Amino acid sequence: MPISAARFGTLMQLLRGQRRHGDHAGRLQAFYAPQADGYDDFRERLLHGRQELVAGLLANLAQTNRPILAELGAGTGKNLDYIGREVARFKRIDLVDLCPALLAIARRRAASLANVKVIEADVRRYRPAAALDAVLCSYSLSMMPEWREVLDLALALLKPGGTMAVVDFTVTAGQSRFARRFWQAWFGHDGVRLSPEHLALLRRHFPEHRYQERRCAVPYLPGLTVPYYLFIGRKTAGNA
Repeated sequence: MPISAARFGTLMQLLRGQRRHGDHAGRLQAFYAPQADGYDDFRERLLHGRQELVAGLLANLAQTNRPILAELGAGTGKNLDYIGREVARFKRIDLVDLCPALLAIARRRAASLANVKVIEADVRRYRPAAALDAVLCSYSLSMMPEWREVLDLALALLKPGGTMAVVDFTVTAGQSRFARRFWQAWFGHDGVRLSPEHLALLRRHFPEHRYQERRCAVPYLPGLTVPYYLFIGRKTAGNA
């Protein structure tokens, strides 16, 4: 079956990788702008667990009246599709990202949703008008060079009892050294930094949590699987 032009463009950009010079915003825009139109189509086959994570997040918010949610590193806003009709339950959903090309798609996706705001900003500078009931990071934490600051900020912005939901790729102690180095190099070529330290800090910030680790296939790498995790934590009084 012939490959679509959008998918071919995405593959070519992945092969070129993310450039190493310039600031973070410029690198993101240069990398994603040429593949923005095919972004969701290609990532649907790679970014597993998003729908399940969103379902768990919604379950945590079931008793919260008019919750406020921020997605940090929201990209194209694809998770709005998984939230579905439940979007109407939210007082506000902020989609925060630094890449204009991806946010242009998010704006189209959210055009008819009055309670969804698309914000172009470094997530470390994001300051909502009110405390948050939930923070979502969906395959974004591993793309943030200053991820520790981002998790510190998420903890600070959440209300006591608020929910932190994360899905992302990882490397684990159970992998061989070769496997860890392979995946760190393979993803690092495109600006994705895999580290077990992400989970370590999440667990410290949110000691009350649910966590699952899984593996998924990678498009065009037959027979290879990469670990990813789903994490849903609650901000406790001691971490307020």
